[in-house]
Amino acid sequence: MKTIAPFLLFASVAFAAEVPAPRIEKLDPALDALIASDVKIEKVGTGYSWSEGPVWFKDRFIFSDVPKNTAYAWKRGDAAPTVFLKPSGTDEPSDLQGSNGLAVDAKANLLLCQHGARRVGQFLGDGKFKPLAAAFDGKKFNSPNDLVVATDGSIFFTDPPYGLPKGQKAEQGFHGVYKLATDGKVSLVTKEVQWPNGIALSNDQKTLYLAVSDGANPRVMACALDGSGLRDVFLAQPLKKAGRPGGCDGMKVDERGNLWTTGPGGVLILSPEGKHLGSILFHQPTANLAWGEDGKTLFVTSNRDVFILRTLVKGQGF
Repeated sequence: MKTIAPFLLFASVAFAAEVPAPRIEKLDPALDALIASDVKIEKVGTGYSWSEGPVWFKDRFIFSDVPKNTAYAWKRGDAAPTVFLKPSGTDEPSDLQGSNGLAVDAKANLLLCQHGARRVGQFLGDGKFKPLAAAFDGKKFNSPNDLVVATDGSIFFTDPPYGLPKGQKAEQGFHGVYKLATDGKVSLVTKEVQWPNGIALSNDQKTLYLAVSDGANPRVMACALDGSGLRDVFLAQPLKKAGRPGGCDGMKVDERGNLWTTGPGGVLILSPEGKHLGSILFHQPTANLAWGEDGKTLFVTSNRDVFILRTLVKGQGF
């Protein structure tokens, strides 16, 4: 039986007790059309090592616990999330990291960024995966992190080295953002961003948004897909300097083009122009989010916890 030192147990309990209840922070009247100020924020699961990458798949939310190489499922009525895939990031049971970002394509296939296998894969059922992209220019990816599916079926994904085992050297000499075309060809979108993480597409499919997890300069960037370049959309460092935990990680776009990105303090809600309209404050590092059900239920992975809440706007694609 494994014992826990009393002071560690006390510290763990004390930390949990110190996290305030989630709440809405309104910075602009435009937020009122997106989320109610008194919205109920319900915790539906807890105890994960690092919850990540949620997606609405068929009739339930699926999310990753990256260090545990496990994906969980939750739907309304469940007492708690249940194991959906184990392992989720490798073909066989392994101590390597599991899946991170998840997505669903137009054919209802579940797609995974698989840290341990260092690839983008497709779930085939019965614990089996089909590799979709594992290398570029003859070299293995670092560890694909997050992905988004375009309306034409192509897949864009980020490739920082977060999932590499300690001591293992990356083969790629940069942190790339890639496009996987429907014919299976992988092309480099940009290598000019250090620590690209979350990824999303504008509703007109012309702009790729990137959440950049640079500890010194967390931010949201826009990459024009016509090749005209990169630009900053929102700089999150002032929030981090104010003592809010976490950085820029996962992101999604709503039906009106607003950006919902995790950032210091929780989920930041930005206008398409990058104006900070308000936040859903979870008071702890927050990883990712996804809409599901009728398009207005938002599922948020926040450190060791997962939450649901209702929004007044639908997510992209619903």
